[in-house]
Amino acid sequence: MSIRQLKASDRDAFLEMVHSSRDLHRPWAYPPERADQFDELLSRCARDDFACFIVIDDDTGGIAGVFNISQIVRGSFQSAFLGYYGSARYAGKGMMKAGLQQVLDYAFGPLSLHRIEANIQPGNAASIALARGAGFRLEGYSPRYLLIGGQWRDHERYALTVDERNQNSPS
Repeated sequence: MSIRQLKASDRDAFLEMVHSSRDLHRPWAYPPERADQFDELLSRCARDDFACFIVIDDDTGGIAGVFNISQIVRGSFQSAFLGYYGSARYAGKGMMKAGLQQVLDYAFGPLSLHRIEANIQPGNAASIALARGAGFRLEGYSPRYLLIGGQWRDHERYALTVDERNQNSPS
């Protein structure tokens, strides 16, 4: 398993993964399903306030999941939001867990972030478990926080700082 930044040549494999994982994603996430939506995501990757990583199964080359680091704010804040969704084909195989560790290494390393926040719908047990397993702590509850699938949905705010991650990392 490895991660790398999303690139144009990933379009077909990305869209196939999203289509075959629709039941896993809904109602929690609505990732790009069409070529134009993928192209828009790819264009966001060129901005300084956004990064998109795909988790790769090194044995098959398949996409096991996607992580987005968005709304990167610099200055005295040094913070961003984390979003993610996995492939149904690789669900339960630990690739998202391993991929998240690498994404956090990048966020707190080369990106020099101090804090990263993941907003997760309360019923999304798998996403909550992934965040908690990486050391994210629950900060609060935000009613009607994000418009997803045409509905304003409640979210719980989970966060992790570089200091917390360093304290919890094995020496």
